[in-house]
Amino acid sequence: MRVTRNCIPVLSLFILGLTSASQAWAEASDKLWPSLQESFFAGKTLEPATFIKLEGPRRAESGAQVPVTLTIDKAPNDKDAIKKVYVIVDANPIPLTAIYHFTEMTGSPQLSTRIRMETDSYIHAVGETADGRLFVTDTVIRAAGGCGGTVDGDDTAVRATAGKIKLNVDPAAQPGAPAAIAFHIKHPMFTGLQRELVSGGYKPAFYIQKVAFTYNGKPVMNADFAVGVAEDPYLRFNYLPGGPGTLEVKAEDNEGGMFSQTLDVKN
Repeated sequence: MRVTRNCIPVLSLFILGLTSASQAWAEASDKLWPSLQESFFAGKTLEPATFIKLEGPRRAESGAQVPVTLTIDKAPNDKDAIKKVYVIVDANPIPLTAIYHFTEMTGSPQLSTRIRMETDSYIHAVGETADGRLFVTDTVIRAAGGCGGTVDGDDTAVRATAGKIKLNVDPAAQPGAPAAIAFHIKHPMFTGLQRELVSGGYKPAFYIQKVAFTYNGKPVMNADFAVGVAEDPYLRFNYLPGGPGTLEVKAEDNEGGMFSQTLDVKN
């Protein structure tokens, strides 16, 4: 599944999100989720999952940069191993934030990232197995103002630096053990809901929408991003290198910009 402005019902979710946000300023509401579940997973049963953990601060310092960690305690060869996870911020104007696609090289997934939050909200992580079973967990974070507001700065300069990638690997402690990939890409991730400081008009959405990691040509993990991912997207996650090789990441934004980086891994 590729997250673009054409493949999710953005307008309806935007309207739903605005209504949701206006109801949730005082505190996170658990009444938003049933409508969102029907929108994204109509007719499907979502089973509560203790093996999926979603963690973040009780109160974020900034709604524009909210750290969250996703952990899945399932090996890739388990019968109900999670192959895909949807991250949904219930009260955001556009609730679907990201979709992560895992492979056997991801092992038991553990992933840290940063998201945007417009107001206090439940956040749901919905895991999907290879045969389509769905499992869900949630957490609550208090935050404000991460999706809208005003944007200042030289647009030319912002675009000139967009796409610069930093890629690092922390070596595995032992052969065959997981190693950690740290990925950071410079990008403003404009939401389409922010206003330009001078003109007051809405800044068009401009964001990284797809990231793909491979190791020696084999897929490790793919991520579909929407505008709920924080500025200058960051990912840290484990993978199983299985020996020396080349790690490569390719990223694409919604205007067709293509960015890539490779890294030689010695262990």
